Amino acid sequence: MVVCSGGGHWVQMRRILPAFAGMDIFYVSVEPEPDADLGEVRYYPVANVTRRNPGAIPGILRRLARIIRTERPDIIVTTGAAPGLLAITMAKCLRQGRTMWIDSVANTERLSLSGWLARPVADAWLVQWEHLSRPKGPSYWGAVL
Repeated sequence: MVVCSGGGHWVQMRRILPAFAGMDIFYVSVEPEPDADLGEVRYYPVANVTRRNPGAIPGILRRLARIIRTERPDIIVTTGAAPGLLAITMAKCLRQGRTMWIDSVANTERLSLSGWLARPVADAWLVQWEHLSRPKGPSYWGAVL
């Protein structure tokens, strides 16, 4: 399962998709439809929840629970933001799969708020700037861009 917000988060996710070649992937994001160049894919749109619209959280959690129960992903990878955080949290609550948080390359000086909140539920907790890594995490495995 790859899940992220739109914009730069989606661009970064698209950059790492070759790493999943040969895997059974499905997508979760905030756009109504997947990018046409992805071809025929399993795609689930979700609401774009932010700090400005916290009232959307219950709805997206219900939607994510249905998606995770239906698809039963082994691995959930996100480049953020809130929809990705909620997805890896829901996955841990349902005891489904391993989780990976990749903080946005835009966060050059500090980890994002969602990135900090991802720590307890991310099996792999990553940053894209080496100077942001710490011995106890987050880790730096390289940059997406």
